Amino acid sequence: MILFEEVNKIVNESIIKQKKTETVKLVDSLNRILAQDVISDVDMPPFDKSAMDGYACKKEDIKNELEVIEIIPAGKEPEKIIRHNQCSKIMTGAKIPKGADCVLMVEHTIETGKNKIKFTKEDTNSNICSKAEDVKSGQTVLTKGIRIQPKHIGTFASVGCTNPLVYKKLDVGIITTGDELVEPNLKPGLSQIRNSNAYQLITQVKNVGANPNYLGIVKDNEEETYNIICKALEKNDLVLLTGGVSMGDYDFVVDTLKKAGLKILFDSVAVQPGRPTTFGVAKGKACFGLPGNPVSSFVQFELLIKPYILKSMGYNYKPVTIKMPLGVDYKRKKSKRKSFIPVYINDKGMVMPVDYHGSAHIHSYVAAQGMISINIGETIIKKGEIVDVRQI
Repeated sequence: MILFEEVNKIVNESIIKQKKTETVKLVDSLNRILAQDVISDVDMPPFDKSAMDGYACKKEDIKNELEVIEIIPAGKEPEKIIRHNQCSKIMTGAKIPKGADCVLMVEHTIETGKNKIKFTKEDTNSNICSKAEDVKSGQTVLTKGIRIQPKHIGTFASVGCTNPLVYKKLDVGIITTGDELVEPNLKPGLSQIRNSNAYQLITQVKNVGANPNYLGIVKDNEEETYNIICKALEKNDLVLLTGGVSMGDYDFVVDTLKKAGLKILFDSVAVQPGRPTTFGVAKGKACFGLPGNPVSSFVQFELLIKPYILKSMGYNYKPVTIKMPLGVDYKRKKSKRKSFIPVYINDKGMVMPVDYHGSAHIHSYVAAQGMISINIGETIIKKGEIVDVRQI
C-alpha cells in the first residue's frame, strides 16, 4: 500500500492540462474555468455619483439656508452649476453637479420655504462615490483560472464581457462493473443491487463542471471489460470505473487496464475507505479504478478525482477546510490506514461523527457536511480537540 499523501502527489504530477478553449454565453458560464483575464473597458463609477438621496451642495455652505435649483434623477445629466448657498436635490446614483462637493442626506434636512432647505446636523461626510474609485478603465477585474461563480457574473456584465473565454470541459467516461448490478429503475432480484455508483459519479462530475459520459454496466467478463475500457479511453479524457479492483476471482480490472495500454501508477492506497483505488495513465488519457462500495467511490472522488478534473481544466483547486472542536471522543480499533470519517456540525458549533457502518453505508453521507481524517497509528481523537473539517 502507498501512503495517501504519496498518492495525492502522484495524481497531481500526472494532471494533463486542458488547453482547448471556447466562448460561452454569460448565463452559461457558471462553474466553467476562465481562460483569460477580463479587463474593464470603463471606469466604475463612470462619474462622481451620489451615494444616497439628498441635496448636492458646497460643504462650506452646510450651515446656511440653501436654495434648491434643480432635481437630478439617476440617469439625467445635471444642467446647472452649484454656486454659493445653492443645492440640487439628487437621487442615489445620479451624477454630482459641478460646484458641489458633498451630499446632505435627505433625512438630515428640513424644508424652510419654497425651494429652500436647511441642514439639521453639525457636519456631514461627502456621501459621494468618486469616479473610478471601484475600478479603473484598463484594470483587470477577473483573472484567468478562476472557477466562475454567481458572485463573478455581475462583474462580467458590468464590464461588458457577455461571452467569456473558458477552458473546454473535460469529457469523463463512467463505467460500472458487476454481475450483481441492475439500473435504478429496476427492482433487484435475488443477489442483485441497484447501481448507485454510476449516478453518484455522473452528478459529481457535473458538479465540478465536466461532461459525464455514462457507458453503462459491464458484466464480470474480461473481454467485455477490455472492450468497454478501450471504447471509453478513445472518446474521453478521463475514465472512471467502479468495481472489480479488489482481489476476488472476478476482480481483473487492473490487469485489463494494463492490457488496454495504461501504465498503472498505484493500485493500493493506505486509506479507508478506498484501499484498492487504482490510477493509470496513457497517451494523454487517465483512468481511476474505484472500489465498488459507494462510500469508497464517493470519498475517493472527493479526495483525488475532483482535484484532478478541476486542475486539468485550469483551476488551482484547494479543498475548503475549517478548524473546529470535536464534540465527542472518536475511537477506532485499526490504525494501519489513514481514515476519513463523515461528520456534521451541531448547533453548538461542535463536530460530530455521523452514524457510519462502513464503506457500503452511502446513506450515512446524506447527513454529512464534511469529512475529518485520522492518521495512521492514531486510534482516538479526544473531545474538544481541534480537527480540520474538509467540506463536501
